[in-house]
This record gives sequence, structure tokens and C-alpha cells, in this order.
Amino acid sequence: MPSQYNPDQHHRRSIRLQGYDYASAGSYFITICAHQRECLFGEIVEGQMLLNEFGQIVADAYLWLANQYPYVHLDSWVVMPNHLHGIIVMTDYSRKGDSRIAPTVGDAKRKTLGRLIGAFKTVSTKQINLIRSTPGTTIWQRNYYEHIIRDDRALQTIRQYIQNNPSAWQEDELYTDRPSKL
Repeated sequence: MPSQYNPDQHHRRSIRLQGYDYASAGSYFITICAHQRECLFGEIVEGQMLLNEFGQIVADAYLWLANQYPYVHLDSWVVMPNHLHGIIVMTDYSRKGDSRIAPTVGDAKRKTLGRLIGAFKTVSTKQINLIRSTPGTTIWQRNYYEHIIRDDRALQTIRQYIQNNPSAWQEDELYTDRPSKL
């Protein structure tokens, strides 16, 4: 018989900075991994990431965040075979008057970083599963990694890491030599 849930024994510890407002303006380095680190999004060839159809969906869904939310700006980012690295900048201002945005979007309540990641995962998962005819299949790991970028030096270091990630794929901790499953 399975054991009963006991909140004193069975609880997840948050990896987020306690007391920090993740809806506030700032720059965040994020990594989102595919479920079981499965290589779904393409492959690295001669140090370059070649997106497959699913990888292009991931890229489009990531770009969608900046189009959907007027306070979101995307800095450096890359889709890798089994994860995405990116810098999300949440600003204090919205792009009111921007012709790409419906007038009511700028007035909507700000999402936290976690809710933005959740929206991205939902949009990309639905599209990938529609193409694969696999409704309800998990595409992404449950959580994500984030790091609050506190200064320009850290920002430059992280940008460089993201730009070099495809050429350093075999040294990446998320590297796997498992073939893609389509």
C-alpha cells in the first residue's frame, strides 16, 4: 500500500530566492529542459544548432513571449537539442502604442517569471503535441533554472555562455549522446 502524504516529510523546497518579487523589473537567465532531457529540438552540427520542426516551434513560442507581454524583452537566447537558454528582461514599462499589441494587453496584470515560463511551456507543448498527434504528452521538465542577473559583467558573461553553447555542446552538463526521437 502506498504511504500517505505527510507535509512534514513530503514537500518540495523551492529553488527560487525567498522573498524576491519575480514579477519585478530585472534580467533573468533561464534554462528550461526537455522532459528526461530528451533531444527533441534538433542537433548540433559542426558547432551550430540546427533546429528541427519541434525546435522551430520552441523558438517561435519563446519569441511569442515578447510579442504577447509588453514588459518582456528577450536578450540572448538559444534552443539546444534538449533545452533552451535565454535571458528574459522584464521592464518597468510597456510598449504602449506598439502596433503589434492589442490595447488591452498593456493594461493586464504582470505575470511572474514562473508564469511566463509556464505560458511558454503551454504554447510550445500544445503545438508540438498537435503535430505529433500525442495530446497530453509531457515535453518539458516540471521546473526550470533561473538566475537573477545583478550587473553588466554578469550579463556579458551569460551572453557569452549562451552564444558559445552550441560549439561547447559536448562539454555541456545537459549533453546527451542519445539520438533524437521523432
